[in-house]
Amino acid sequence: MLMLTGEYEHALDNKGRLFVSNKLRGQIDAEEYGSNFYLTLGVNGILCLYPEKYFQQIALAGAPGTVAPDEAVVYERLSFALTNRVELDRQGRLLLGEKIRRRAKLGSNLTLVGTRDHIELWNTEDWEKYLSDNVGQYQQQMMQARHTVLQKQSRELDV
Repeated sequence: MLMLTGEYEHALDNKGRLFVSNKLRGQIDAEEYGSNFYLTLGVNGILCLYPEKYFQQIALAGAPGTVAPDEAVVYERLSFALTNRVELDRQGRLLLGEKIRRRAKLGSNLTLVGTRDHIELWNTEDWEKYLSDNVGQYQQQMMQARHTVLQKQSRELDV
């Protein structure tokens, strides 16, 4: 199971390359998920980097079964048009073309965020604002999640 975590700040170099931290890449089992990636424009316009074999599963799953046929066509068309298979160079750098940077509104100071099954690429300032705006909600959700786990463990001990 993929469990990508952490936040890593990096800057684009003058050729538009972004270093993907060894600590982040090391969380991906290359044998199970591949050593290459798919780069796609995700939810809320955030640029996402998915391990190759995991993204292929998502792509083959297609649009949710509850969408209308014309919505399924839009989903398929855009999900493939806005996605590129990418490889990191020997130094672990990813080339981000000008068009994709413009569409994702990315500057040169970026934060890579491990988000369970993918890596999100954020402008560092935008990430800090998002974090500030949402940390209270996160803390409540974390407390509820811990409470749920502790209750389950308690019930298992009672049996």
